Amino acid sequence: MNAAIITDSSKPVLTRAKSTACAVFFLIGCAALSGCNGYLGSMFTRSDVRTAATENIQIVDVTDAVTRELMARHSLHMFSDVFGTEPAKAQVIGAGDTVQVSIWEAPPAVLFGTAPMVVGSSGASPVTTLPEQMVSQDGYISVPFAGQIKAAGNSVPEVENEITDRLKGKANQPQIMVRVIHNVSSNVTVVGEVDKSALVPITARGEKLLDALAAAGGVRQPVNKMTIQLTRGGKVQALPLDAIIKDPKQNVPLQPGDVVTALFQPLSFTALGATGKNEEVNFETQGITLAQALARSGGLLEPRSDAKGVFIFRFEDRDAIQWPQQLVATTPDGKVPVIYRIDLQDPATLFVAQNFPINNKDILYVSNAPAYQTQKFLNLVFSIVYPLTNAAAATK
Repeated sequence: MNAAIITDSSKPVLTRAKSTACAVFFLIGCAALSGCNGYLGSMFTRSDVRTAATENIQIVDVTDAVTRELMARHSLHMFSDVFGTEPAKAQVIGAGDTVQVSIWEAPPAVLFGTAPMVVGSSGASPVTTLPEQMVSQDGYISVPFAGQIKAAGNSVPEVENEITDRLKGKANQPQIMVRVIHNVSSNVTVVGEVDKSALVPITARGEKLLDALAAAGGVRQPVNKMTIQLTRGGKVQALPLDAIIKDPKQNVPLQPGDVVTALFQPLSFTALGATGKNEEVNFETQGITLAQALARSGGLLEPRSDAKGVFIFRFEDRDAIQWPQQLVATTPDGKVPVIYRIDLQDPATLFVAQNFPINNKDILYVSNAPAYQTQKFLNLVFSIVYPLTNAAAATK
């Protein structure tokens, strides 16, 4: 009888034990199928990247040779190389400028004898100052007894010589002085993130790039966040303002018609995966290296991160480097999707990381270590098993 009682009473316990085991294995199976997407890890591991090597994605191991190729392509084109450092040519008069012409005659004055006398070191000379006049649209000014004088496109000395030649034989030893009262043709346009957009006149002094920025009131954003673009004819080149300030050669002389644009371009990369912080990280216009990017993103988390699984996701120009796969697929705008792979367990890679350039909008991803993925899975299993086994034991 007692045996029967024991046998009968054990059935619910055994049934509950079987139910517990089934529940455990069911939850483990769900974790294995779904799980691994949420609780089990951040995005993908190093091995997952290997399978992404198709004709649509280039996977490039970061080496010294690859870094040198990228550095050569991403090196800054200096203003001094593109635009030169020679001062602008002598200022020329243009249509719309306002000029003033003064004429001296040696005594006894013949042509302008009624002009007021000006006393100088060589004695008194009559001077005639003509009314200010604007250079006509076709480039001429008018001088009595000399006629129409071509002014536009000529320098001040050239216009003075032309008037002198025209008055020889009419005036007594004439001497001419031409002054540009209002300069509207020899200007530089300064626009963008400056205090006030302005037309900065180019004078005989020879204004330089930083002179024009100062005349416009300076930039409105931090210097290390600013890029200066200089446009001259068909040439367009940009350079970080920091680089211009640090290297006096890049403070190039300006020429009439130049356009200086101050651009506020906050550059950034995004850090994801097993890094100290997952966020968008801003950096300066002169650029940063991979080593600096890792430091700014908080470094690699131990023991979670895989030092062999550090990646840079980027869109490159088709001719950026020699691609490992000959069939190179591009996006509609001609860019090549690239995954740069870095092995930080190799000490030599740390030297390469000090030179590898980070681009704007790069994604820096550090994958989880395989052992960490396994540990997270076991933690999930134990977190399910222990409560269920404890509950089963409590019902005994």
